[in-house]
Amino acid sequence: MAALSRGRELLESAVGYALAGAAQVTPQLLSRPTPCPGWDLEMLLDHVSDSIGVLREAMATAGVGAGPAIGQPGEGPDPVARLRGQAARLLGVGAVAGPAEYRVVIGDRELTASMVAVTGAVEIAVHGWDISVACGARRPVPPGLAAVLLSIVPLLITPETRPGLFADPVRLPGPASPGEQLVAFLGRHPRLAAPGPGSARAGIR
Repeated sequence: MAALSRGRELLESAVGYALAGAAQVTPQLLSRPTPCPGWDLEMLLDHVSDSIGVLREAMATAGVGAGPAIGQPGEGPDPVARLRGQAARLLGVGAVAGPAEYRVVIGDRELTASMVAVTGAVEIAVHGWDISVACGARRPVPPGLAAVLLSIVPLLITPETRPGLFADPVRLPGPASPGEQLVAFLGRHPRLAAPGPGSARAGIR
């Protein structure tokens, strides 16, 4: 599939979208619930930072070690600053990494770097949407990014691999934008009101 060869481009777009959502975060919002069950906004930001750190390691070393990603000196406790730092290091690696066909070892599997980048783009994009919802903004995933990811996610997220990662797809009545279709496929309710303090949380990480 041609879209898989665009892994780094999709990853950069997803990171930019997530960072734009994170720019709306204020200290007062960190305790707000998110579409990820059991996670407030601060926990979600930390999770995205860790995921980006693991992705950076995979692309930089062609493998993934044990343990969470570690922040850099000077980032402090600010989860948004940590996210920005991890994103900058990831994009720096992407700019100098070798051919997209090199293999990355993850557990007992080997994937092309492009496939790893596309998988990362999916996670970062949907969590970028989660961040925007928690902030009360509900910024849609950019149509171009969402349309390409929509053509790929059925290959990555199958009925066998979905349990524990994403809730069942949400059925949308009537026409829906690519961004709505993407988050619905990943178990989110794109047309529900943003969660308020103490509200129920829908979906799986």
